[in-house]
Amino acid sequence: MDGENAKTSVQVLCRKLVIIKNEPGLQWLIGSPFFPPFTIASTFRCIHTLPSNPLAPDYAKESDDLRTLLLKGFEVIGALIVGNNPDFDQIATEAIDASCKLRNFISGNVEGRNSINLDLVGAVADLNTGNVRFFVSRLGNSTRFESVSDVLYEDQPEKYIWERGCILRCELPVKLPVYCPVDSPKEAEDMYLCATDVIAARLKDPHVTYMVETLHESSTEVPHPVIVRGVELDFHADLRNAEADAKSLACLYFCSESKDIQSFTSIEENADKIQVSVLLNRSENSPKSAAPIAEYFPALKEAKLLVVDYKLEVLCYAAKDLPLKQAVSKLIIPGLVDQLCTMKNTILPNLLGQQPLKTSYTFIVLQLRPYHFSPPGFLHPISVIYELSYGETEMKQVNVRRSLHLRLGLPFDRPLLRIANAINLFTLKDSARSNSIWKGSSLLKDVHLGIPSSGVSGGIVSMVQGSYEYHHYLQDGFNDSGWGCAYRSLQTIISWFRLQHYTSIDIPSHREIQQSLVEIGDKEPSFIGSREWIGAIELSFVLDKLLGVSCKVINVRSGAELPEKCRELALHFENQGTPIMIGGGVLAYTLLGIDYNETSGDCAFLILDPHYTGSDDLKKIVNGGWCGWNKAVDSKGKHFFLHDKFYNLLLPQRPNMV
Repeated sequence: MDGENAKTSVQVLCRKLVIIKNEPGLQWLIGSPFFPPFTIASTFRCIHTLPSNPLAPDYAKESDDLRTLLLKGFEVIGALIVGNNPDFDQIATEAIDASCKLRNFISGNVEGRNSINLDLVGAVADLNTGNVRFFVSRLGNSTRFESVSDVLYEDQPEKYIWERGCILRCELPVKLPVYCPVDSPKEAEDMYLCATDVIAARLKDPHVTYMVETLHESSTEVPHPVIVRGVELDFHADLRNAEADAKSLACLYFCSESKDIQSFTSIEENADKIQVSVLLNRSENSPKSAAPIAEYFPALKEAKLLVVDYKLEVLCYAAKDLPLKQAVSKLIIPGLVDQLCTMKNTILPNLLGQQPLKTSYTFIVLQLRPYHFSPPGFLHPISVIYELSYGETEMKQVNVRRSLHLRLGLPFDRPLLRIANAINLFTLKDSARSNSIWKGSSLLKDVHLGIPSSGVSGGIVSMVQGSYEYHHYLQDGFNDSGWGCAYRSLQTIISWFRLQHYTSIDIPSHREIQQSLVEIGDKEPSFIGSREWIGAIELSFVLDKLLGVSCKVINVRSGAELPEKCRELALHFENQGTPIMIGGGVLAYTLLGIDYNETSGDCAFLILDPHYTGSDDLKKIVNGGWCGWNKAVDSKGKHFFLHDKFYNLLLPQRPNMV
């Protein structure tokens, strides 16, 4: 081991480095050729191991997964091994060697052992102490490496990534006709593979043209599109040593010069986005004019026609100073080819399992679609290919998402990778589609954000997690003033489950809520259309029936007892994060948070009041106190919760699902 170079450092961008906490294992360290060496942007857990050794990666399966998940522009730069009382030097060698092997598999160089000419990181974590030591290897040499003591953690990782780079997006639909001999499965497979390979090769054809344009929505002066021709592409350039062609525009041409990354909110809003479109030249110039010709090739044996419908969509990460020609040749085209090959390999086993139509013309039943996600804790998107022939709640699709949660270190009670969670990169040209699909309801969301502090000295705030809609009296042209507050609180709670993608049902109307209670036998049929109040127990019945959500109910005999429940309520917001309905006497409220000083007992409740009857004006709602902090006892000695009334608190439980 060579420890002479003390200047070498490792830079960590991701906030969550170790995702293997309770058991030995391995995870891959992800970086980018556009970052300085030894810069870690994210980590992926190794989930495929050999049956003979649970700690030995199955490189073939791992490479297939990571080739899909990782955007071009990000790559494996090392590995971290977690163990009990590890021999750091020995395991550092194993980590660097494992990352070399995985990179070889990803690149297709399966037989090439340690042929990676790249600086790599090896990291070793002690399972007992949690201590992590880093080692670096020059040019992938696992037998000669340096121990690193200087580990830098970036304070503003989003700023670091998105000030340096941008997102490239390319969408390419392909309909691939394949004539399959009915009695020769092997010949049919060969024809399918050959036809797919022709499509992949066509992307590098000199006659193919790529149009590059901005996806920047707020730009007042939109840059003109740039045409990149296939004859101009260089497929042998090295991204790490890219020398910008003075005559070639870089990605920076389409990037905003005034973008403020300081207040980073999301990739959709903050990252510069560039669209790349593939234009296939189906006819070549000829000095002589000629009429179209149709040729007929009769089948020599009984065959059926299958049309494989590919919907390719790749995202790539590129440095802003990267020439557009290299962005297309080294990122977009390899990304399209890899995605096409992944879909090809998924479809192949099912190719001849389709039932031919009477016309011998059919489509592949498998519907494979790529989606892109930005899970919490990740600084860059990840890509997933889902099979749409399975519903999102069917077990096969659930198991796919569960394995993704395991790899990414995501909790198993949050639906973070459902299709509805996919990031939205629609342009202004798609604004009508964007509004209809992504914007959803026009109701106010998250009205508590920006509310002044509660006034509790030394308190700890625990609040609702995620988004909700504010439902209140007189909305939707329906007059429920005086009796519908609990209905409105229920609608707010259901909106939370919708916006967190636990359900896709519409927000039920008062009548539909009543109908549900009648159907389960809690109410008589005359209840439908009435103005009868409902309480926490009825809300729990409706949530169970419509959403399959269970609830915990807290009963207190007097409002004076509510402050005693603050610790329990705080735990609910920290662990479950759902809005709480408070019902008591003749009123119902929605509770969004608790500010509680355990030492003094002082507390305040963040109340969303459904009794508001005005327009959806945020200033009126906040200034009028319809959403705000209420102390159990204010400065004048007035009690917010009445001492002569009982209260029931409904605590919806977050479903255990992905």
